[in-house]
Amino acid sequence: MQVTELDLEAPDGAVLSFGHAPGGGPAVQGGDVYALVRLRGRPVATVMCRVPPGKAPADAVAAAARAALASSEPPASRGAPGDRPPSSDRPRPGPAATTEPRTSRASVVVATRERADQLARALDSLLEQDHPDFEIVVVDNAPATSATQDLVEHKYAERVRYVREPVPGLAVAHNRGIAVADGAVIAFTDDDVVADPHWLTALTAPFAADPGLGCATGLILPARLRTPAQILLESHGGFAKGFEARLYDPARPPADEPLFPFTAGSFGSGANMAFRATALRDIGGFDPATGTGTPARGGDDLYAFVSVLAAGHRLRYTPDALVWHHHRETWQDLRNQAYGYGAGLTAYLTALLVRRPALLPALLRKLPRGLAHARTITAHREAAGSAVPGAHGVQDHPWPRRLSRLERRGMLAGPVGYARARVRVRGVALPWERRGEK
Repeated sequence: MQVTELDLEAPDGAVLSFGHAPGGGPAVQGGDVYALVRLRGRPVATVMCRVPPGKAPADAVAAAARAALASSEPPASRGAPGDRPPSSDRPRPGPAATTEPRTSRASVVVATRERADQLARALDSLLEQDHPDFEIVVVDNAPATSATQDLVEHKYAERVRYVREPVPGLAVAHNRGIAVADGAVIAFTDDDVVADPHWLTALTAPFAADPGLGCATGLILPARLRTPAQILLESHGGFAKGFEARLYDPARPPADEPLFPFTAGSFGSGANMAFRATALRDIGGFDPATGTGTPARGGDDLYAFVSVLAAGHRLRYTPDALVWHHHRETWQDLRNQAYGYGAGLTAYLTALLVRRPALLPALLRKLPRGLAHARTITAHREAAGSAVPGAHGVQDHPWPRRLSRLERRGMLAGPVGYARARVRVRGVALPWERRGEK
């Protein structure tokens, strides 16, 4: 399935641009196409269609896009990041609220381990950001070779900062980035993404508009859909959270999310998130016993989302902040991800109970409904036809029984994994205590 971008002048307007995503590529051919639809540059929808033989791909995708936009709320009615929200969504003073200009300095932290080729692709896109004032920090996590350091120091000298974190684990690496970052807002992304040029500006703008905002997340779309495993992952929900901006306020829990704030996966993902630096440091950063590279297998981002909300800050999802994610390609990769999703979910919940016991009463009240929700999202589903990427939150996509079982096994293993990870990081000084290290 070819992944493309289409930019329209209006929902029923002319085609402004069309081509492969991200970063160009060979001409789009006939066959199955998955397309991001933009309106004058802003992401508003995705569509899927088949380009018949002899038809111009741009015309076929544009027709599908116009039909999809005609049947939905006009995307142009959405406010841009930083616009004044409706009265029920207006910013209010929050903890440690500060007013920052829109051009406040930002830091981008990329944790990586032995993936220099992918990292180079990500860094190239980050260096093309249109944000007026930012730095890039690469955290080399428990490296086995000097490949990452060589890449950064030889190809990106003076443009990218390199730091080494010897303790393995994504959360530990992110905490190391927090310790050295000098931005008022700290953004995080992965080494397997390509960032849209407007990504950082869109992701950080809400912090200037809302002094009580503690966290922002953005849109993650697949960069490639070349293998059955990639398509199945995206059909299971992928990382996308839709095209509507949304504010999550602990003072006004959303009526349509009865498990709030414990369904943190609906807020966003770690490959596209940013925090007000003061808010992130105040909560102690990420739990070092969570995340990829530890027995917990994940949950570091979820823990941070809920911790920021529990501290009284707001969280905003802004789809204009876009990164393209290179999904893993093989069935074994997908198996590992399914298990890791389950383990990370229960590991992060365990972390909350261990480190934030005040949340226990709320969690216990919502536990029965939470268990039912977990059964739903991990349920085996037969394919009605061929597996195709589906909309976020729609539970009618195929999900093989073997992956459902792995996800549930991961959920059972998550608390044990977290306990093992806690033992491993016991006695390890926080990065703030090692700030002078390079």
